Amino acid sequence: MTERERARPDRARLDAVFGETLPRTTSDETRDPDADIDDRWWQEQRPPHHG
Repeated sequence: MTERERARPDRARLDAVFGETLPRTTSDETRDPDADIDDRWWQEQRPPHHG
């Protein structure tokens, strides 16, 4: 094992010690399939300066 490999943190071990602080997918990246909000709604709500 090289020094670089030893220095790389082991993700499974870090999660076991500290817990998973950030989920792999955040709630804003996933949409509720029953929600009334779709892409068209988001486009309509976009401020003009983000055009």
